Amino acid sequence: MIRIGTETTVGELAVEHPLATRVFARHGIDFCCGGGEPLGAVCVRRSLDIAALLAEIERELAPAGGSGAARRWDQAPLPDLIDHLLATYHRPLDEELPRLAQMARKVHEVHGSKDPALFAELLAVYLGLKAELDQHMMKEEQILFPMIRAGQGAMAMGPIAVMEQEHVDAGSALARLRELTGGYAVPEEACNTWRALWHGLEALERDLHEHIHLENNVLFPRALAG
Repeated sequence: MIRIGTETTVGELAVEHPLATRVFARHGIDFCCGGGEPLGAVCVRRSLDIAALLAEIERELAPAGGSGAARRWDQAPLPDLIDHLLATYHRPLDEELPRLAQMARKVHEVHGSKDPALFAELLAVYLGLKAELDQHMMKEEQILFPMIRAGQGAMAMGPIAVMEQEHVDAGSALARLRELTGGYAVPEEACNTWRALWHGLEALERDLHEHIHLENNVLFPRALAG
């Protein structure tokens, strides 16, 4: 078993064992904005067996059972981590956010009469999240990331505090989208666009959790520490 105490936080485990985030995602454990919560407390609150959870993480980390060790971004140069965030998350979102917006509008237009309140709120929550993320990434790319690249991360407490609050807001929007979609369970009557929207939103949630985790739990603390 992994040597870890019940007071070890979810974020610490995600940093030290990146592939553990796959297990957290399966069980709906927030390892980004909620990364400061002790693992023991999370398991109690969610009625999870901590020994079973750690065994599942161990299986995920085993070389024969996965795709190999993930890179330890807490040990990589900060410019490399920023490049990874841009290439793996920011640039794909440039394409994915408008694609999901188009599908959300289409599904609302075609199927909104089935449950007007639900589809109207889903569209509004998603478009609000998209607008927030568009502005958020622009501020990171134009202000925060250049400061960190220039070795001025220790002076970026203000911008980082803003980014962290926006991460909390994004996490709340993701949680509401999951609630509205019933955990992204695709209804039998769903058309192809509806199905693609549900799958796309679920993938967005998964990627944003990884994205926010790397910023909140790795990039920001290291940048502030100088």
